[in-house]
Amino acid sequence: MIFNSVTFLLFFTAVTLLYWALPTKPRYWLLFLSSLVFYAFWRWEYLSVLLLSAVTDYFVARGLQHIPIEHKSKRKRLLAVSLTVNLGLLFYFKYLLFFTTNLNGLFESLGTVTRLPYWDIILPFGISFYTFETISYTMDVYRGHIKAEKKFITYGLFVAFFPKLVAGPIQRAAELVEQLKNRPSFQLGFVSEGLRRMLYGLFLKVVFADNIAGFVDEGFAINPSELAGLDVITLGFLFGFQIYFDFAAYSHIALGAAKVLGINIPENFNFPYIATSMKDFWKRWHISLSSWIRDYLYLPLTGTKVLVSTGTGGIGQSLSNQPTAKRKNFALFATWAIMGFWHGSNWTFILWGLYHAVFIYVERLLTPLRSRWPVFSSAWICWPLTLGIAMVSWIPFRAQSVGDTFIMFGKILNPQTLLGMNLRENTYLVAAFMLVLFTGTWAFSTYLKPWLDRNPAIGKPILFAQYTVMVLLVFVFLRPINQFIYFQF
Repeated sequence: MIFNSVTFLLFFTAVTLLYWALPTKPRYWLLFLSSLVFYAFWRWEYLSVLLLSAVTDYFVARGLQHIPIEHKSKRKRLLAVSLTVNLGLLFYFKYLLFFTTNLNGLFESLGTVTRLPYWDIILPFGISFYTFETISYTMDVYRGHIKAEKKFITYGLFVAFFPKLVAGPIQRAAELVEQLKNRPSFQLGFVSEGLRRMLYGLFLKVVFADNIAGFVDEGFAINPSELAGLDVITLGFLFGFQIYFDFAAYSHIALGAAKVLGINIPENFNFPYIATSMKDFWKRWHISLSSWIRDYLYLPLTGTKVLVSTGTGGIGQSLSNQPTAKRKNFALFATWAIMGFWHGSNWTFILWGLYHAVFIYVERLLTPLRSRWPVFSSAWICWPLTLGIAMVSWIPFRAQSVGDTFIMFGKILNPQTLLGMNLRENTYLVAAFMLVLFTGTWAFSTYLKPWLDRNPAIGKPILFAQYTVMVLLVFVFLRPINQFIYFQF
């Protein structure tokens, strides 16, 4: 079931009406069963994968709760069960074909007759997201940050909660479980604010993301050798805006749907293309993933123990001494290689991750220089530089192969192939318009909207006109269902 469909509209309306009509206890079952139905609309047989992950971590966490902290070996063995099951599922469904293909290619190059069989595997929707959620839950119980949930229905609902099930945000148990336990009193503000967020999401998806998609698909279908550097940069910007509008749209709808039910989900985006460094970019883009990677992968690789897990977007507090620079740099590159591989089973995604690692590493090296020369910390210098680096990073993310990626990067770096316009003329105008629109929206949200909120006599008519235009445009551009990009990850 996809958010931008009539089926979801009818489903969500029915769930909402029943949810607010029922007492607390039946609400658990309503939301849990509704979440399973939501997922089963895609392929019902893959519910078993979701439930296997949830059941495993439920019992592992309960076991960890009853094993004294001094029995470290027993606790580690139990934690290993969780990691083995969850990462095993992820490996089988997402990466088995990748390793099979690469190993068979290696065998062929060595001239051996050995070949591994290929399996016809379908990637379950949301597996990259819900396995990370179950792992974080077990890790938090193991670290002593939270207590294991006694009722499976509550924990199962945390894993399967349908607004964020397929593409996040990646939730922490501490952020959601207590909300699910409490019965909020109905407030009209829940519905109005939630529907407003859902409208924003639908608007970003059908008006912007889906319309940019045609230009992106057409541009990346051209042989990279026929493109100029300016074309490649333009395509990087276009795909950067497409994936932002598409993924931010999903997050808006997820947050809005949860809000209608009186449940708060953390923000997942904060104007990432306004960032003034790549580190800042990743505090603004897919916040739930970047904070998850930091707390459960990067910090352990540096040898830092996390004393307090402050949730999505928070910074874990260090318990041990600061790691050496050498170990931090190793952790940086290892983390980003894994981060890229998480996004997709292709060498292009690993290259995308290492691209980010290189620039974050360079930023670390330049930190003393920026402290000594404040001009290098100026937003007027750092913002356009960061924007260009971030947008060009999308080339390996969208390119068909590593070879195509290097050809396209070569076009940018070679002065002889930098200039040229081989795309449709309005492609460049669309990219420029998206940049102006994005920065204008940021300026409106940062400076003008707070003023309008303080002056409702002026603000309310303007916002009413804005919502009216958005609704009309959604109806104008609504078309046969287009899947959200992050479903494939």
